[in-house]
Amino acid sequence: MPELPEVETIRRDLQKKILNKKIVHLEILLKRTIKNDSKKFSQEILGDKFVDIDRIGKLLIFRLAKSKKLLLIHLKMTGQLIYCLRNQIIGGGHSDKSEIQCLPNRHTRVSFEFSDKGKLYFNDLRTFGYLKLVDDNELEIVKEKFGIEPMDKGFNFDFLKGVLKNRKTNIKAILLNQNLISGIGNIYADEILFASRILPTRLANSLNDAEIKLIAKNSKIILEKAILNRGTTFNNYVDADGQKGNFSKLLKVYGRAGLKCKRCDGVVKKMKVAGRGTHYCEKCQV
Repeated sequence: MPELPEVETIRRDLQKKILNKKIVHLEILLKRTIKNDSKKFSQEILGDKFVDIDRIGKLLIFRLAKSKKLLLIHLKMTGQLIYCLRNQIIGGGHSDKSEIQCLPNRHTRVSFEFSDKGKLYFNDLRTFGYLKLVDDNELEIVKEKFGIEPMDKGFNFDFLKGVLKNRKTNIKAILLNQNLISGIGNIYADEILFASRILPTRLANSLNDAEIKLIAKNSKIILEKAILNRGTTFNNYVDADGQKGNFSKLLKVYGRAGLKCKRCDGVVKKMKVAGRGTHYCEKCQV
């Protein structure tokens, strides 16, 4: 699943490529991907331009020039946004390696064409992702469902201690709860807890102040480093500057089951926690 760093990378890349370009063609290949009436959706989009792209958590927010409406795009589990102009392909999202040079493909659900012949494809293998047009009032209601992001100033020891207080669920489930904390997914939850030397199964209310401080600190450090390195997934695509994402080279624990721990002489294990495949070192995480 694309996480905050991947979605932020997509946002930054698309800002360089599609803003202020007239949308001249729209094709909806799977109607249920659109959470509005598809005919009205097309009427609102066609002939308009995107003038800004924002983000909250893993949700992308595209502002239209004429209608002032906002297009929400959520990639969910397997969504991808891929921009093509002549021989250049940039994109981000789920790291499906199939048919990336042949677009549209069997997983394409919606496509946009711009006045410069550039095309933006929304692909989604499992079809959980969506596109939805909202106004500013509706957007505020949507935003209320999202928790604070780790990079925000308000995300600190005091905030996290308040969130964890009296909660008898495991710490990984807390980090994955988008209503409490936005943007952390499976990859980065594992990396944050490894950096903090804390087992993913530890109950939230069992953590002491020093451990909570480590989680707060490492959440910021790891997500910021992942953004700087253009994310972990989608390494088969280039970004708007022609570079590939490379945070995968910096992963300490995620995806390394059966390999030697990079910090001690233990071995990385994998188990299911909070419904997700979870990587940890049983020796140096407690």
